[in-house]
Amino acid sequence: MRTEDLLAAIATGLWRWDSVSGAVTYDAEAARLVGLPAEPVTVPEAAARACFHPADWLEVKAIVQLAVAEGTLAEARLRIVDEKGTVLRTVRTRSRPIARGGSEDGYYLLGTLQEVPDPLPGTSAFGPPITGDWRRNREAFLLDAGRALAEAMSTAEVLRVAAGLSMPGFTPDGLAVFGVQGERISVIGHHGPRAGTDRPLHDITLNTDHPAAEVVRTGRAVYLPTPEEYRGRFPTAWTPGRTRIRRSWAFLPLIVAGRTIGAWMAGFAYPVSFSPDERSVLTTIARMLAQALSRTALQETERELADGLQRSMLPADKPDIPGLTVAARYVPTGGGLQVGGDWYDVIGLPSGRTALVIGDVQGHDVRAAGIMGQLRIAVRAYASEGHHPDAVLSRASRFLAGLAEPEGPDGRYDPRFATCLYMEVDPVAGTLDIARAGHPDPAVRLADGTMMIRPTAGGLPLGIDPDADYPTTRVVLEPGETLLMCTDGLIETGGHDLETGWDRIRKVFERPVIPAAGSGGLDSDDLEVLADSLVQAVHGPPSHHTTGPLADRREDDIALLLIRREAELCLVGPGSAPVRRTAVTVAQAEPERIAGARQQLRDMLHDWADPEQVESAVLMLSEMVTNVLVHTDGDALLVAEVRGRHGARRLRLDVADSSDELPHRRRPGELASSGRGLLLMEVLADTWGVDPRGDGKCIWYELYEATPEDGA
Repeated sequence: MRTEDLLAAIATGLWRWDSVSGAVTYDAEAARLVGLPAEPVTVPEAAARACFHPADWLEVKAIVQLAVAEGTLAEARLRIVDEKGTVLRTVRTRSRPIARGGSEDGYYLLGTLQEVPDPLPGTSAFGPPITGDWRRNREAFLLDAGRALAEAMSTAEVLRVAAGLSMPGFTPDGLAVFGVQGERISVIGHHGPRAGTDRPLHDITLNTDHPAAEVVRTGRAVYLPTPEEYRGRFPTAWTPGRTRIRRSWAFLPLIVAGRTIGAWMAGFAYPVSFSPDERSVLTTIARMLAQALSRTALQETERELADGLQRSMLPADKPDIPGLTVAARYVPTGGGLQVGGDWYDVIGLPSGRTALVIGDVQGHDVRAAGIMGQLRIAVRAYASEGHHPDAVLSRASRFLAGLAEPEGPDGRYDPRFATCLYMEVDPVAGTLDIARAGHPDPAVRLADGTMMIRPTAGGLPLGIDPDADYPTTRVVLEPGETLLMCTDGLIETGGHDLETGWDRIRKVFERPVIPAAGSGGLDSDDLEVLADSLVQAVHGPPSHHTTGPLADRREDDIALLLIRREAELCLVGPGSAPVRRTAVTVAQAEPERIAGARQQLRDMLHDWADPEQVESAVLMLSEMVTNVLVHTDGDALLVAEVRGRHGARRLRLDVADSSDELPHRRRPGELASSGRGLLLMEVLADTWGVDPRGDGKCIWYELYEATPEDGA
């Protein structure tokens, strides 16, 4: 015996509900139980919903949502009602949600329907008594409709909700929403079979003989219970084919704060007398629909204004720098108008080089966006005049400080500061001259995928001290390396500080990127993928324009720039491995930069086999740089390089200075506080030496990677 025949023999039906399309499918027995002809059928959600008591429908939706969240069975009892709301029978449903393929949120609900006997006298299977009262059904329906319309976030979503509204015995099968623009009325949305027959082919004017025009003119509803009344009252709007589709129409005004913003048409495939109760329901729905449309229209206008404002302040075209690939992203904050003070820019310089700038003005409001626009223009103007990076930021700081003067007769004072990272790029030599004003340091992904934060000299944020200085740091970007400039929103969003935020970015930045098929190396599309991945590491999947559990994470706007030297320039031969290299200058007046140099060396050796060798390398670095600062009058230039394949690599570290005096061994006493540097290198380094140079000397050491067992 077939399963279908067996289920029919025990009066059990099968049904399926698609949560994405809203289609509900019944087999013959299930269709009979819900009051439809006893044959397999697929109906829209609105038609299926009209078969059930509204209070039960609301309850079963909550039960289903819980089952979806917990992955359990959903079991409930439902009252089947006719068009007048009279209860025909009670059925029990047991169903299980099954995820749809290719959809993150959608699911199928598969279940059974079986009739259950009426409850015994004095008992009830439901909380409220079964009365069949149409007014009680109406109240439950309006509560559900009001909640759904209040949750809609766009005009299109409001129209979809309105199209799904239904209640027993009173379900429109088509609707149209008319909007007013000046003296013209246009259709902004419609739904239903052959909905075009219930709307004009073109926009109409307010003086047109049409029900929607009369509703907008007078602000009063128009009810047309019969085709004859429609044809008699509005002969020019009548078309002969209407009676084959619908039998009654209701046109209601959409009024917000005493102003008519449009009209709503509800069409019925069966005659409707439009009793006082029915008119009350339609009027209430029209009011809720008007409020929802007004709210979403305002939100869409604000979003369009914010998007336009931000787009006008960002580069219009994708930057094209010979020898470099650039990717950029801007993500606004999730609050208010979604505008903020973050920005980036790409500026062509008179020298033929290119300047890259990224900044963040204090605040996430319209004033921050306005100041950002002025500051961006000022920085572009100073850069276009040919000033060096330090001079550009010094002038920009004075400009921003001038904007904070008291405003108006009441002497209001609203100072704002801004952080900024300005970089002048020489793509031929790969040099980056960087000036920094309170902004996070850039990070570099080396050719082998290792991320290192590049410490750069910096000054105060712009606008705090008009006379502040901004020293320049030169960084060399090797072929195949990628540099990241970003605002603090990428680092600190989600409650992170600088350390934990960079750790989160490191996991994405160091992740291998697979080259596009047929390319000799990484291409621009791969850099775009990396930019998207960095944003998603903070905001989650690219659905941040919708509400959801990730909405509260959009607490700060984000701007980022990725720069990579052409991958073709760094192609390596068979059996070779990428080279890690870093260079740091420690000036006499900046001994605190030794700590940054130690951290950079640790970052370079993060995957070194023997941790004790790493500590030895860091100790020798401290000794070498400190000796330069103590025993000479010049600065120390440190260059560290790692070559070879994992497990058999070589670290070479050079520290150069401008003094001609060569180091010599001493025999320090037991209580001496110095004189042991060369002894340490003799013990800890695999090899070391001192090379005289024409303008000074270079002391160096090498370490060869070994496992802890090998070292023992």
